[in-house]
Amino acid sequence: MVIDFHVHPPYWPEVTPNFVKFLEAAWDPDEFASLREECRTGAGLASYLRQRGVDYAVILAEVNALTGRMDNQTVLELCRGERMLIPFGTLDPRRETSLPGALTELVAQGIRGIKLYPTYEFFYPNDRMLYPFYAKAEELGVPVMLHTGSSVFPGAKIKYGDPLLLDDVAVDFPRLQIVLSHAGRPIWYDRAEYMARYHENVYIDVAGLPPQNLLKYLKNAHRLTSKLIFGSDWPGDRTIEKNIDVIRHLPLPPDAIGRILYGNAAKLLRLPPEAAPAGGSGA
Repeated sequence: MVIDFHVHPPYWPEVTPNFVKFLEAAWDPDEFASLREECRTGAGLASYLRQRGVDYAVILAEVNALTGRMDNQTVLELCRGERMLIPFGTLDPRRETSLPGALTELVAQGIRGIKLYPTYEFFYPNDRMLYPFYAKAEELGVPVMLHTGSSVFPGAKIKYGDPLLLDDVAVDFPRLQIVLSHAGRPIWYDRAEYMARYHENVYIDVAGLPPQNLLKYLKNAHRLTSKLIFGSDWPGDRTIEKNIDVIRHLPLPPDAIGRILYGNAAKLLRLPPEAAPAGGSGA
């Protein structure tokens, strides 16, 4: 089974010109226009992902000036009725008057995790203003993903994406499940690896890394198979099924492959080890 831990819906209420250029580089414009319509509903998105071998998918909210607006309520509505689609929200720590309150409300509405975008919203992830949020996420058992490493979008400030900044957070909130998205690419692969090896509560999602180079970029991947999580970064990377197949053929033991593609994410999402997709039109 496969959990794709890093999926962006292809139909956003608002996108920036740079985000459009990014997608146009990956897709034929007519093909992508058709895709957006096909996946405009939760049923359509779930069907598309199932056809490409995905059993569950984490659907990410994202709101910033560099990419556009895919807000929490839109993600919740998209995932409603489709249990294979797992909604992750987002919060901008500079704009929220009460991060713990906002998180509590989102979880009550059905949000299953949060993704933060330090390099797009310009904050250090170990800033003390975030500590009440981390404390509430730890209390609620909500995993927190953070964009680490570089970005293709002009205006991103990479200094905020150093995985080592999460060392404080991992120590101070030992029960908080932290996911380093993109493994600190391409500057800080070694730091992301060290964080995952050193801290029991730190994981790495490999979205955006060419899977055929996974063992090249993450030189200790064979020691980290209980901490690596598959993510496609679709639709930025269009070949979900190819990426899954490449990972299945990496020179790693079958149980290690199973953990990367399903088991590690299932643990964070509190899915049974052999859970069958259920619910919605995809049942």
